[in-house]
Amino acid sequence: MNKKTVSMELNGKTLKFETGEWAKQAQGSVVASFAETVVLAAVGVAAQPKENQDFFPLTVDYRERTAAAGKIPGGFFKREGRPREKEILTSRLIDRPIRPLFPEGFRNEIQINVTLLSTDTQNDPDVVAICASSLALGLTGVPFSHLVAAVRVGKVEGQLVVNPTMDELKNSPFDVVVAGTKDAVTMIEGGANQVSEEEILEAILLGHKTIKDIIKIEAELIAQAGVKKKEYPIAVIDPALTAEVEKFAAGFIKEIVQVTEKKAREEVQDKRIAETQANFLEKYPEQAGVIKQVFDKMLEKEIRRLILEEHKRLDGRGFDDIRPISGQVGILPRTHGSALFTRGQTQALVTTTLGTMDDRQIMDELEGEYKKKFMLHYNFPSFATGEVKPNRGPGRREIGHGALAERSLSPVLPGEEKFPYTIRIVSDILESNGSSSMASVCGGCLSLMDAGVPLAHPVAGISIGLVLENGKFATFTDISGHEDHYGDMDFKVAGTVDGITAIQLDIKTEGLSHDILVEALTKAKAGRLFILGKMAEVLPESRPNISSFAPKIAIIQIDTDKIKNVIGPGGKVIKKIIEDTKAEIDIEDDGKVFVSGPNQASVDAALEMIGYLTADAEIGRNYKGKVTRLMNFGAFVEIIPGKEGLVHISQLAEGRTEKVEDVVKEGDEIEVKVVEIDSQGRINLSRKAVLREKR
Repeated sequence: MNKKTVSMELNGKTLKFETGEWAKQAQGSVVASFAETVVLAAVGVAAQPKENQDFFPLTVDYRERTAAAGKIPGGFFKREGRPREKEILTSRLIDRPIRPLFPEGFRNEIQINVTLLSTDTQNDPDVVAICASSLALGLTGVPFSHLVAAVRVGKVEGQLVVNPTMDELKNSPFDVVVAGTKDAVTMIEGGANQVSEEEILEAILLGHKTIKDIIKIEAELIAQAGVKKKEYPIAVIDPALTAEVEKFAAGFIKEIVQVTEKKAREEVQDKRIAETQANFLEKYPEQAGVIKQVFDKMLEKEIRRLILEEHKRLDGRGFDDIRPISGQVGILPRTHGSALFTRGQTQALVTTTLGTMDDRQIMDELEGEYKKKFMLHYNFPSFATGEVKPNRGPGRREIGHGALAERSLSPVLPGEEKFPYTIRIVSDILESNGSSSMASVCGGCLSLMDAGVPLAHPVAGISIGLVLENGKFATFTDISGHEDHYGDMDFKVAGTVDGITAIQLDIKTEGLSHDILVEALTKAKAGRLFILGKMAEVLPESRPNISSFAPKIAIIQIDTDKIKNVIGPGGKVIKKIIEDTKAEIDIEDDGKVFVSGPNQASVDAALEMIGYLTADAEIGRNYKGKVTRLMNFGAFVEIIPGKEGLVHISQLAEGRTEKVEDVVKEGDEIEVKVVEIDSQGRINLSRKAVLREKR
């Protein structure tokens, strides 16, 4: 196939897709560029379906080459290794809008590999990667129902902008990624600084309008390439087996949906599945897994019917009801802040730790290195759902949930000048039955307040669910695990009383209409305000003081030309201060000094020493200085590092002084008073004045 190219202008930059020249042995490949950011998406499709597979085997792997930014990897091996958090989050971002668009029963393994080849460090490659992945899939001819595109929307100088630069986003009140087909929105991911639902919705609609234009050129490239849909086998369960299982298990399904408590319902469900499998074991040997699939499909159908036709939820709640909420704070004696947040059968134990500037995480990204002062880590052990699995390191789900909760809380944290601490939150999910990430937001907020972190506003999060069939839909607040599993949407929204701080939409349908988006956002706001009220009953505001176990930190600003005074030759002075006070001192290039210590006395002692080293001479103030030079007319005394003044011979002693050497010699430490600073900045000192004061 010869090289094919399509392009369009977007926010003053060119978005271009090319195929037919690179990675030609992949089933589909696309080089996508936006300005000087370039990604390659290559798709592999297995020739045969995966045997004994009961789910769609799709893998997305996004990687960033450091050469893309003209950098060499750090470390001993000098090559890229395990994926970084940014790469994992982008892989999830690509996967989520694409996965629902494959037909049920498609079992051929698909691998999407996306590689960042060039970055201008101003245009984030994530949305370009989603577009490239969709187009590469379209070029394979697999039964991928709709092309997908994605854009980022921000607000620059009061105007909505599609695909703003990194610099423009710094002043934007929100950063929202929208993905969708030509017909509907399929995924949303973003953060905001307490922005209204109306403003977020406006951004989503603008994003979708642009998505339609991008999909047009994607379709144009596929047409140029002459791609035709290929025939792939679709796994279909034997209709006879399905009919027999449905007849046998119909009563079991009715029994299961009448049990409102999760654990009891799962026990009944497991028992009835086992009975159904045993009944057909002789007639359908080695089909236990298939029988379970049929049973599960029956249960899904009944749960959805109850919601749409009878307006009933599995646990007996109304569509807008939130499960019972409770919270406790200060439950762990030695942590800096702790909270236990429980909503129904979802429970998060969240701790906050306050650290010094040395505890900041160094982030070595392609855009440049920076230090991160707020981290939220999410853990989901197997016992949270009553399962027995090996607990390994955090997976993609844990990293994604942690990033969402971190984004939710970031906008309300105090600035460095007001609160110069590094903050780490850890959310351990102790029990889960739906939306543990939003429980982490609520528990994380309470934990921060318990730690004495002065938040702008408390933050809460809620998840909205959906069942959609044949144009008929129902949305419901605070989804449970079964509603997430059998429903069509998990729409998470976090925020304060003033607005949204984070938003995340995942769906299993082919997209959402405007009406559904509006209703979901409206219900999320009502649910968020209700939960904030419950949280206020636990702890209405941040504690006035931080924990006695937390380090003490202070910030001062010194002149940049006095940094050398604090550091000293070879670091001798600062090392001495640290040794004497047991404090930690971090000096930045702009003259900002962070002093931390195990207690306030340690910090105060270090501040006093730094103050002495960086102070300017004051008329009328006494100083203890060192004699540096002797002259016939007096002695020069260094009263502040780098600052010396003259003690005239007449001011060395109370009586008459014949020779300077009769009173002082070089190296002597004497106490003097500043009596004058002339127009040229020369300092005149008096030892006589000090002696008179002490008489």
